[in-house]
Amino acid sequence: MTLSVDLNADLGESFGPWPMGNDEALLEVISSANVACGVHAGDWDVMAQTMARAVRNSVGIGAHPGFPDLQGFGRREMQMPLPSAANLVRWQLGAAQAMARAVGGEVRHLKLHGALANMAARDEALAAACFEGALSAAPDLILVVLAGTAQQKAARKLGARVACEIFADRAYNTDATLVDRRLPGAVIHDPAQAAERMLRMVSAGAILPDEGGPIPTRIDTICLHGDTPGAVEIARAVREALTGAGMTIARFEGVPLG
Repeated sequence: MTLSVDLNADLGESFGPWPMGNDEALLEVISSANVACGVHAGDWDVMAQTMARAVRNSVGIGAHPGFPDLQGFGRREMQMPLPSAANLVRWQLGAAQAMARAVGGEVRHLKLHGALANMAARDEALAAACFEGALSAAPDLILVVLAGTAQQKAARKLGARVACEIFADRAYNTDATLVDRRLPGAVIHDPAQAAERMLRMVSAGAILPDEGGPIPTRIDTICLHGDTPGAVEIARAVREALTGAGMTIARFEGVPLG
């Protein structure tokens, strides 16, 4: 049986005349795109352009909601009541759905961004609120969750369709959360290192932190941050390593967790 895995990237993060990343090149490598919804990054024109390119490249479209923090790129933690967090996600998903349909596509998945995602990886109640907000608008939506975290627990309890995600360009803590970006070694820039790590993790069916033991998990998709320097080179290296090992790159289907 051939092992299949999805490659996703966070895209659509340019804003007006300020470019961020190389979305056009990444869309030729990945199979799923998480498109910023104009709150932590991006704008209405960038959303439309990115989704149109995704449709042309047969890349799955996902909404990528984050905190309302353009200056901090959604990577600064914010505190808000859980009903407000649900509304924040629901609002951004609605914008993404409208933009995708306008260019002949459809939003098939949702993935939380930045600080919102990291907080939800630790806080199951926050994860549940965000996911419930999204599912109230799109019950068949696939939830992309940080594998092995509170996000996965919340999605399981909701009985939602799920894709479990690991990261090619980020280091891991022993509890499957991501190392804080402010710490040395948190972001991986070497394409060869990223590719080797992903091949080992997918083959093992586990997250392999630099310290501590393996964390067994279902692995459906690998994230490549579009704003990471060298993102295109990392994406190509990861794809080549996986296909070279006989694996196929394809969109995740999203099935409930057992």
